[in-house]
Amino acid sequence: MPVAIVTDSTASLPPEVAAERGIVVVPLQVVIGATVYDEGADGATPELVATALREWKPVSTSRPSPAALLEVYEEAAAAGATEILSVHLSGEMSGTFESAQLAARDASVRVVAVDTRQVGIATGFAALAAADTVAAGGTVDDAAEAARRRSGASSSLFYVDTLEYLRRGGRIGAAAALLGGALAVKPLLQIQDGRVASLERVRTAGRALARLEELAVQAAGHGPVDVGVAHLASPERAVDLAGRLAERLEANLDGREVWCGELGAVLGAHVGPGMLAVCVAPRD
Repeated sequence: MPVAIVTDSTASLPPEVAAERGIVVVPLQVVIGATVYDEGADGATPELVATALREWKPVSTSRPSPAALLEVYEEAAAAGATEILSVHLSGEMSGTFESAQLAARDASVRVVAVDTRQVGIATGFAALAAADTVAAGGTVDDAAEAARRRSGASSSLFYVDTLEYLRRGGRIGAAAALLGGALAVKPLLQIQDGRVASLERVRTAGRALARLEELAVQAAGHGPVDVGVAHLASPERAVDLAGRLAERLEANLDGREVWCGELGAVLGAHVGPGMLAVCVAPRD
């Protein structure tokens, strides 16, 4: 394919979906204690990270190096790509986009790097929009615009049992004001301008999850959308929420499923066990 699509592991694309769509996924790293793991089934898994966090082991994350991304770009070029679109999580949250920009300078073919200003499946939906555009005969610039348009229209909403993990990882952003009353509230958060921001304060976990559902339905409006539900060590709540959203948004989904799965290890390291997230991504 003349235009290759690259994204990173935080995009939360199921491996079979990425393979089917020809999207190359570059892993970020998780550092637990002194051991470095690539994110993925053979390295850092959500279960591994959740256990380490519960045991108060030091957990941090690391972006892919420019050299690692350059190697991926050159492999794509060797396979026949004449241009590459590299779609990544928010540059406000990770240095991955910066690595992509640096690698692009040395690549043997043109590389367009896109900062989705999003995290998780919202980045994945943006990469899929780019792949759809390329499959329809679009150029790399058309695909980049499709990715930016979709990520800009997406809503990423999430609930955390505690802000402690976001505080530890320095990713709390504009939600920092909640810390003072963290013990008295269950925070609902959102991705705004590429960073974690406060959305609402709710008194109990049950009310917070009910409100998360309502906000997702409001974000969907009346148009066609894709919806994804992600969790860390909270599968029952995630399946329940996905089922309710599938019922309430049946007309918006037009037969498509609500994606439901465990959050990747890298993002999970920053939100902690019990997190529940919803992404609503309008379709063109």
